[in-house]
Amino acid sequence: MTRKQRRLYFVVLGLLAVGAAAALVLTALKEDIVFFFSPTEIVEAKVPTEGRRIRLGGLVETGSVVKEGASVRFTVTDGAHAVPVIYAGILPDLFREGQGVVTEGRMDKGTFQAAEVLAKHDENYMPKEVADSLKKSGQWQGDGGKTPEAAK
Repeated sequence: MTRKQRRLYFVVLGLLAVGAAAALVLTALKEDIVFFFSPTEIVEAKVPTEGRRIRLGGLVETGSVVKEGASVRFTVTDGAHAVPVIYAGILPDLFREGQGVVTEGRMDKGTFQAAEVLAKHDENYMPKEVADSLKKSGQWQGDGGKTPEAAK
């Protein structure tokens, strides 16, 4: 075996090892990947979301918050469509009607079962995905239509 052939074997083995490692990492992370969707994307069923862990973002619809013992029901809207949400837990202090919110959980028969609820932390912040969704629906009313990231 010549030096050139030996070098080629090592390169091929190295590429196979890197490929195998990448495949293992992607397989391990597959369960931890969480995608963001707006209420319009969920209602129009542009993507299969049933039973899959996702993030839902938009505004808490005015008049939709109902406390039922330890759980809370509310509706998240992007102005065009709305998705009902059920959350069992303590809501963030800044959670209120008309405010931006991002929830993480699973869709179950048309209702979003939230495992976590995140509220915006001041008047100037809106998650980019939520702001983009609100801009598409014409409901965005912050800083002349700019997100804080775009204002920098």
